[in-house]
Amino acid sequence: MKKRLSFKQRRILAGYLFSLPFLLGFTLFFFYPFIQAFIFSFNELVISREGFVLNFKGFDNYGYILNVHPDFLRIFVETILDTITNVPLVLAFSFFAALVLNQRFKGRFLARTIFFLPVILSAGIIIQMDIDDMVTQLLHGARNAELIFTGVGLRNLLMNTKLPEGFIEFILGAVDRIPDIIRASGIQILIFLAGLQSIPPSIYEAADVEGATGWESFWLITFPMMSPIILTNAVYTIIDTFLTTTNEVVMLVRDEAIMGAGYGVSMAMAVLYFVMILIILGITIKVSSRWVFYQE
Repeated sequence: MKKRLSFKQRRILAGYLFSLPFLLGFTLFFFYPFIQAFIFSFNELVISREGFVLNFKGFDNYGYILNVHPDFLRIFVETILDTITNVPLVLAFSFFAALVLNQRFKGRFLARTIFFLPVILSAGIIIQMDIDDMVTQLLHGARNAELIFTGVGLRNLLMNTKLPEGFIEFILGAVDRIPDIIRASGIQILIFLAGLQSIPPSIYEAADVEGATGWESFWLITFPMMSPIILTNAVYTIIDTFLTTTNEVVMLVRDEAIMGAGYGVSMAMAVLYFVMILIILGITIKVSSRWVFYQE
């Protein structure tokens, strides 16, 4: 007679079964391609009728992209700086929008739909249609007004405040990024909304009884309990920003593979880019672990 599994063993087995699809997908679609790309980055790949042949070049491909390639380092650094600027702006906007949309008011479901529309409009199947031309024509007048305001009026206004020049440039850059920030915030708004709705109302009721203001409730209740969600959205936003198809490094990697120096150089760029993403994610998680609050 076979011995029956204990409850703990059944739970462990169930956990492995639920993890199996992820493990298979991770191995087939990420780990194996990454190992292959890593190998290609140390070789020159020559395609022939029989397949492809690898000619080992050591670190020559890495030396080429770091010391010889005219555009890689510049685009690489600009992409990192843009990400460091965009991620806090996307998180701040999406958190603020989620706080507003979480309130009870007439038409809030319509408002939530409007905020999520940029995600639908930015989907690949929609982008392939010539929708950009229609949007450009519809927003032509608004964009002209925006350019006038941000290009002259806002700069002069901020200059008169005697603020540091670096801070003024940051504000102007943030204003210029408003359309991109809104378009990149749809998923984050939904995640923040789910987190806000998971906070028990009884906690806020107890705070009201104790005489806490809305400001105090936000910083002492909402923000600490939302900190794990903020970290999740930060990780998602970093990855999404780095890997979007309009990212200049991603386009450069693709162009080098197809029309440039070949797959070896292209894979060296991809590996360096991937390592930088891991470093930034590691720093983000390490720094945020000091203020993330996990409710037991």
